[in-house]
Amino acid sequence: MPKLDGVTAVLTHPAPTADDVVDPVVQRRQPVTRIERLTVGVLLVATAVLYLWNLAASGWANGFYSAAVQAGASNWTAMLFGSSDAANGITVDKTPGALWVMDLSVRLFGLNSWSVLAPQALEGVAAVALLYAAVRRAAGPAAALLAGVVFALTPVAALMFRFNNPDALLVLALVAGAYCVQRACERDSGRWWLAGAGAAVGVGFLAKMLQAFLVLPAFGIAYLVAAAIPLRARLFRLAGALLALLVSGGWYLLLVELWPASKRPYIGGSQHDSIIELALGYNGLGRLTGDETGGLGNMNFDVGWGRLFGSSMGTYVAWLLPAAVVCLAAGLVITRRAPRTDPARAGLILWGGWLLVTAVVFSYANGILHQYYTVALAPAIGATIGIGSVLLWRNRFDVRATVAMAGTVLVTVILAAVLLARRDDLLPWLGTTLAVVGVGAAVLLLVAGKLPTPVATAAAALAIAACLGAPAAYTVATAATPHSGAIPTVGPARSHGSFAFPGGGGPGASFGGFLDIPDAGPGLTAMLTDGAGHYRWAAAVIGSSNAAGYQLASDQPVLALGGFNGTDPAPTLVEFQRYVADGAIHYYIKGHEMFGMPGRGNGGSRDAADIDSWVEAHYTPTKVDGVVVYDLTEQPHA
Repeated sequence: MPKLDGVTAVLTHPAPTADDVVDPVVQRRQPVTRIERLTVGVLLVATAVLYLWNLAASGWANGFYSAAVQAGASNWTAMLFGSSDAANGITVDKTPGALWVMDLSVRLFGLNSWSVLAPQALEGVAAVALLYAAVRRAAGPAAALLAGVVFALTPVAALMFRFNNPDALLVLALVAGAYCVQRACERDSGRWWLAGAGAAVGVGFLAKMLQAFLVLPAFGIAYLVAAAIPLRARLFRLAGALLALLVSGGWYLLLVELWPASKRPYIGGSQHDSIIELALGYNGLGRLTGDETGGLGNMNFDVGWGRLFGSSMGTYVAWLLPAAVVCLAAGLVITRRAPRTDPARAGLILWGGWLLVTAVVFSYANGILHQYYTVALAPAIGATIGIGSVLLWRNRFDVRATVAMAGTVLVTVILAAVLLARRDDLLPWLGTTLAVVGVGAAVLLLVAGKLPTPVATAAAALAIAACLGAPAAYTVATAATPHSGAIPTVGPARSHGSFAFPGGGGPGASFGGFLDIPDAGPGLTAMLTDGAGHYRWAAAVIGSSNAAGYQLASDQPVLALGGFNGTDPAPTLVEFQRYVADGAIHYYIKGHEMFGMPGRGNGGSRDAADIDSWVEAHYTPTKVDGVVVYDLTEQPHA
């Protein structure tokens, strides 16, 4: 029987001998070769080009966050709290960790599209590099390279690392946390690696609140199973990591809660000016239950196991999801008799647990769940495929391993054909071509153990190309398409006017700038800037996206009545009337109606609607550049 190059246990040997085993601990400590350095360099440079090329084409991208960056770059209080405007009327509906990175970039390089968007692209490159480093320690450079390529070529990754939503920092922080857990499991690890993992998850919390905690079960189980120290010490260090998490993420909640409410902006997304309410409710359990007071309401129509493959989310992340599950299961079988501290199995538990928990939550969540959230699955898909496929390849002399590899390729290319068919305007020949190539590669993989090594290697390369071809094409199309609005979509651009609801869009639906910021004409911009220094806010308008457009155009603070959805009680009608009486607001702009406006069954505040009615009843409208504007410094009607 040929000698196997497996990592630990192999399917053909119930009890592998020393000659059959390559110790991954020894393997990962070997010096990095020149070829590996070159390969990693190519991977990272190609990722940087993919994420940075023509980045400014998206303009302000999500104007909601760009306006907050504009405010934070000009006012330290606005930066600290993540205010929508430099006059500190109300914050964005997230903790501001991701904004801080962009704020510093804008302070260094000035306000422009590149300074706002480039930090996310660089976070994406850093995440790929960290994923490579983590997977290499688990299963070697080949697994690490494949993991990095799969991650970088996931369409939703290209979407979010070229955009200014908080998900980019969230993913980077969680990958950093996973790397720290992998290091903490090793025999010669220092005691601070696990605390570093907790701190990294805390940073993820500051980017996107409770979503960061979805990885915690996988992190904890992987460490308890695989760490090379006694159980009592493992438990002690897990407690330390939890403390690090609480400090890393909790200090900000404590600061906001202790800060006098009169000295800070209103906490957007909450109904009671509370960061705790925002973290646990609107951005916490409400995302699971659908009970999000003041939110958009439950717009998900596809709750269930098929959501990640459906018309809403399939093209974002599903391409290699079945392959990841097969690689995870096969890898766990292969390593079932390995020592408890086996790094490959630890990596599978770590990344596979991340994948399964996050996938289940995303599939069954009843609250607001946008398609681009699935970027949190991309690193775990890449890592499980990298580790599991290399374990399968090293066991290719066993028929069960070759059947698993061939079946994975067939399922992947069939799924690719289905997903590509949803956008027949993107390389209509590609699905058929990949299917033919994939079938041929699968046949060769069935007999890979009997083929000469060069031929078997060529078959593996062909299989990888067939499996990556479709997501790669979709990723390139995504990167080549400008994106704007609050809910960007993957794939090539559709014609203007196409629209779909979040969570229930049609095949490859493009939102065409859904919740995009309004374009302020020259006349209105000049009006807002004229004498703006005499007012706290140049204008007020319902909804943060509406306010962002006028604020970015005029470079003057614009008060977002009701926050993002127009449903926060900030300001109340009485407070708004006091602002007007004190001469704090120059104009009121009649904005586009928000989807979360009161009366849509979301239970939010009606103050913004009441303010709108009060202004209409007491002030005279004028039209400037097609927009209705009220001068609040005029004498009100009786």
